[in-house]
Amino acid sequence: MTVTLAYVFTPEGDAALAAALEEAQRRSSDVLVVNVTRPATGEASPYSEEQELDAVQAKLAEAGVASEVRQLPAGTDPVDAIIDGARETGSELVVIGLRRRTAVGKLVLGSTAQRLLLGLDCPVLAVKAPR
Repeated sequence: MTVTLAYVFTPEGDAALAAALEEAQRRSSDVLVVNVTRPATGEASPYSEEQELDAVQAKLAEAGVASEVRQLPAGTDPVDAIIDGARETGSELVVIGLRRRTAVGKLVLGSTAQRLLLGLDCPVLAVKAPR
């Protein structure tokens, strides 16, 4: 069986990674890491997305958890990518990180979490980053 991790390079993503690792160990499962490249923001980062994903995969490997990383290009709908990955691997759980948003922000931008909850057939574990 597989645990699918929706991963982005944020504190919420790191919280989701920790939860997915714990769940994979508890369930003796592999982890599918799904990442959609974000459009360039102009912010300088000392690491490339590939290096960040290599670090995620290394962390999972150090913990004895087998993993596969799927990095999809910017413009890919992350919800579709996560749902497709979870269905293809027969995931028993999808782990996502949540961030606080205002009601207006949810109305204007929609809610990725809501779309995942409605679109997935398996349980979804939503975690928040520590403050």
